[in-house]
Amino acid sequence: MPDSSTLVRDPIHDPGAPAARARAEAVPLAGAVTLRAPGGGRIRVGTAGWTDPSLTAPGVFYPPGTVSAEERLRYYASRFPVVEVDSPFYALPARRSAELWVERTPPDFRFDVKANALMTGHPADVARLPAPLRKALPKEVAERDRIYGKDLPAEVYDAVWDWFVDALRPLESAGKLGAVLLQYPRWFLPGPRSREQILDAKRRLGGYPIAVEFRNRRWLEGTQRDRTLGFLEEHGIPFVMVDGPQGMESSVPRVAAVTAPALAVVRLHGRRAETWEKPNVGVAERFRYLYTPEELAERVPDLLEAAGRARELHVIHNNCYANYGTTNALELTWILERRLGRDSEADG
Repeated sequence: MPDSSTLVRDPIHDPGAPAARARAEAVPLAGAVTLRAPGGGRIRVGTAGWTDPSLTAPGVFYPPGTVSAEERLRYYASRFPVVEVDSPFYALPARRSAELWVERTPPDFRFDVKANALMTGHPADVARLPAPLRKALPKEVAERDRIYGKDLPAEVYDAVWDWFVDALRPLESAGKLGAVLLQYPRWFLPGPRSREQILDAKRRLGGYPIAVEFRNRRWLEGTQRDRTLGFLEEHGIPFVMVDGPQGMESSVPRVAAVTAPALAVVRLHGRRAETWEKPNVGVAERFRYLYTPEELAERVPDLLEAAGRARELHVIHNNCYANYGTTNALELTWILERRLGRDSEADG
């Protein structure tokens, strides 16, 4: 990882990994905590991923000597009760990976899994398709660097979904699948065709719980807001509430809305506006933003309201540069625990 001192732009929101670690070490939490809101909803706070190179660098988050995939996941699960798995967005997951995730985490742990790019209208690298699917592509498609789901023959497109569903079966069987995150791109605009695509995804995932995140502000503007939330509520689909930069086409307003009784999801992306829509920016750099405790506390009323209306609330920190996400996840858990009180039936 580059020397953090050369990367500091904002001393408040980008102070570097050592400063973020000091804040994390000041949080008096002994282990993973699942909170219970007054209405009975369980609150799980975690991060998007546990293997980013900026997170696994020495002295950032993991204890010395924690170097294997198994050790890292076991340690992460000792600190948080939920994680979002983003790697399937880039490459279809292997069933064996899900089996190992089950083995390496406590019984009450949850995984939210991001849908593959081809499933939500994003481009995907042909080279990262599983060999059997790559071999099934027509020659003119197989020779491209990147493809979209619409470029695939129907049988191959079906096979992408079938592969994904089968790979996640161990999580579902173990009761550890939180939700499949369907994050649609900024060019996915509101309308009948888009709503049908969401319902088609729901059908194809065969009963797996899902949650939908939009990346275009038009879904929540004017009268479209009620239409969008009403559609999701009608079909029992959780609307992913977001915290991110505002004022751009892909900026979704900070709307607090629970559209399904089983699950509510909040994703905190940071508020780094200058990189949000900038092309050719790496994931860690795009979301490189450390929330202040005051900014986290601002979200607490909405979080508690959501937890009172859903049986489970997942709060995922996607500000995934170094230990910014893990630090903020610990801090938010502590803020919520103090707000709820020690008698809130927190599970350690």
